[in-house]
Amino acid sequence: MTQEQWGALQDRLCKTVGENNYKTWIKPLSYDGTSDGVAIFKVPTNFMGTYVSQNYGDLLLSQLSSVAAHVRRIQFKVANADRPRTPAPAPEKTRAASASQSDLLPSAPLESRFTFDTFVVGKPNELAHAAARRVAEGGPVTFNPLFLYGGVGLGKTHLMHAISWELRNRNPELNVLYLSAEQFMYRFVQALRERRMMDFKELFRSVDVLMVDDVQFIAGKDSTQEEFFHTFNALVDQNKQIIISGDRAPDEIKDLENRIRSRLQSGLVVDLHPTDYELRLGILQTKVDTQKALYPELDIDHGVLEFLAHRISTNVRVLEGALTRLFAFASLVGKRITMDLTQDCLADVLRASERKISVEEIQRKVAEHYNIRLSDMIGPKRVRNYARPRQVAMYLCKQMTSRSLPEIGRRFGGRDHTTVMHGVKRIEELKVQDGQIAEDLELLRRALEA
Repeated sequence: MTQEQWGALQDRLCKTVGENNYKTWIKPLSYDGTSDGVAIFKVPTNFMGTYVSQNYGDLLLSQLSSVAAHVRRIQFKVANADRPRTPAPAPEKTRAASASQSDLLPSAPLESRFTFDTFVVGKPNELAHAAARRVAEGGPVTFNPLFLYGGVGLGKTHLMHAISWELRNRNPELNVLYLSAEQFMYRFVQALRERRMMDFKELFRSVDVLMVDDVQFIAGKDSTQEEFFHTFNALVDQNKQIIISGDRAPDEIKDLENRIRSRLQSGLVVDLHPTDYELRLGILQTKVDTQKALYPELDIDHGVLEFLAHRISTNVRVLEGALTRLFAFASLVGKRITMDLTQDCLADVLRASERKISVEEIQRKVAEHYNIRLSDMIGPKRVRNYARPRQVAMYLCKQMTSRSLPEIGRRFGGRDHTTVMHGVKRIEELKVQDGQIAEDLELLRRALEA
């Protein structure tokens, strides 16, 4: 077969496989002649030769045979001479190639504290935790990709780091690559600029496990999405594990290509739900154990953790940061961590977390829950049917807003702050003694936090 015949075949192959696949996989091939019925092609990398052989080998052979009947087989060889690199013995050359390529793909640094041991499990995240554990075992690939999504501070990145640590501990030889979608795009652009796309493709597609955090970042970036799609397909075809995280479900990511959205939905998609009270309290208790090692002299009053778990409900990072700040402040001023010190130290955090919940909203929810009129609950009547819901509402206002006792009293028909104090104390006693009160409080808290 002549070079002219190969040139004519390339036009035909482009129409058959599509322009993008042609540019990526066929155009870089260099025809190097035929020997004993074997058509020889030079390829930039071993990976590319293997991939083309597996995915386009039959098509190539069929097209070649149509113009050169004597061609019975195809062979690929790496065109080392085409690279501007000083010749060296094979082992040294391999190391040089790795060194020159590795700067394209440094794995993102992992937080040593983000392990499975430090991940607090509760109902909102138990499925995500179980799926992450399964993937981290490194056994047969059962769902590909694993897609974890949820809002800020719910534990996505923690689980991603934990998976990476576990995989590396179980099998140090495993090639695990963890990076953000932003880093993927940066490395892609860098490879384009430096004309090293073959290095980029070979390295990304030769990993055993690919982990990409915050995939929503590539939405709307056409070239990056194109390369991500091909990388994704190449790894899935090799049965390599892919783990992705995002801030929302794949079908809710704006400007994400439909073919990528479809691929992301083809595995296991798991939502990390907003934390509930029990999970937040568990996280705080775990954090206290850590802080105690740093501040062994400090004590924390009963009720402080419960207060924080109620009040800071949307973001675990803010919750943990608040406790760290509280311990540091108490240590500096040499005081015990009381409720008053907590409210003083964290006034700005508590104000920010309170914006979505008002005294009026709590009053309405409580009145609806107990099926009484709002006017009766905040009015002067002292009958039990109204007094108990009133005390529940006062208790929730104290726990879930930053309003003072006098302010709360004024919102309840101008009552004195001592009345509010008595109501709060009574509910604190009843929630321990009366299972129905405890259940009512939890239902109301969840409804208000939703």
